[in-house]
Amino acid sequence: LVGLAKTSSKHTVEPGVELIGDAETVDSYSNVLSGVVKLTKSLSDGRQQIVGLQFAPDFLGRPFKVESAINAEAATAVSLCSFPKAAIERMMKESPELEHRLFKQTLNELDDARDWMVTLGRKSASEKVASFLLMIARNIDPTLDPAAQSTSFDLPLTRA
Repeated sequence: LVGLAKTSSKHTVEPGVELIGDAETVDSYSNVLSGVVKLTKSLSDGRQQIVGLQFAPDFLGRPFKVESAINAEAATAVSLCSFPKAAIERMMKESPELEHRLFKQTLNELDDARDWMVTLGRKSASEKVASFLLMIARNIDPTLDPAAQSTSFDLPLTRA
């Protein structure tokens, strides 16, 4: 970890700034320290489909891929800790625990993607809004008590 820390850099990105574009060469990975990252796929007619959101402490990037398959954009002000691709991939070879942890996060993201598909494909408009608000509340404040009567937070996305 000491070696990895020497290669890392922390930076803040303003809302609306693209972190990586679809089909761009991947040369680094990041951990989200704070804020919300919007993941999208672009359609041939220019429309975008949101395919996921990432929150702290999510890992941004997909190891072992040369090019990104999605667009990642800061939905809010985002603080990131970035690492060179070679350093992460070397550490994964040297540390099965890191590879295992990234694999677990990947499976969690797969579960989230399945939930997102159900929300978009089968829920009514009011159920979609409720599911979205619940997802944001749980991820913005992971300590949120499910039995809490109320909570407040800023929405990281516009209605559009």
